[in-house]
Amino acid sequence: MFKLLGALHRSWCSWVAGKSPGCISRIWFGPLPKDSKWVKPGRVTYIEDDVKKTADIVKIVDGVVVVLFNKSREKLIFVRQFRGSVYHGVCSGRNVVMSEGEADLQQFPPEMGITLELCGGAVDKHKSLLEIAQEEVLEECGYQVPTESLQHVFDYRSGVGASSGAMTLFYCEVCDEQKVASGGGVDTEVIQVIELPVEEARKLVQTGAKTNGGPSCMMGLLWFFLHKASN
Repeated sequence: MFKLLGALHRSWCSWVAGKSPGCISRIWFGPLPKDSKWVKPGRVTYIEDDVKKTADIVKIVDGVVVVLFNKSREKLIFVRQFRGSVYHGVCSGRNVVMSEGEADLQQFPPEMGITLELCGGAVDKHKSLLEIAQEEVLEECGYQVPTESLQHVFDYRSGVGASSGAMTLFYCEVCDEQKVASGGGVDTEVIQVIELPVEEARKLVQTGAKTNGGPSCMMGLLWFFLHKASN
């Protein structure tokens, strides 16, 4: 599927809304380094009903997610970005073997790995979950909000199979006056802020809908339409 290329001169760039938030000129795959601070593989062994069982697991960091609603314009706020895991998952399909080498960007354009997500981030700082969520809203979407405006919705797990991170969902209403920056992430992050009218966002959770976003986005939207959006 992925072939080694001697010299890769292709590039894939688009700054048009609805396309990629950035420019990706090369993608390649390799083994997980032992010093990764984000992912730690392992195995759990246990005895159940006198039967020895094992489960191969991946330890991942916890996270926060924020359903962000702009009351000034009655729009839900999302972020779009390239996710390497999604790109690999789409390209490799049901094959569980980790590919190595260069990706063919003609056959597998980087847009395959672009996701639509709610604002959020990893719990990787010595701060409260509220403070981390507040920070992510500013960094990713450009809104300065007090922690008091973040409503705790519920806690859940990102998965229960190979990986399982503790996730906390918040809801926050903002107005145009709280927009103090353009957002887009920090450091090397390349994030595009997207605002959708409520009825357009509702299509994301209708029967038969397909998105590249994770379950946190779907769960957050379903909660919003159940508890906040007028019918």
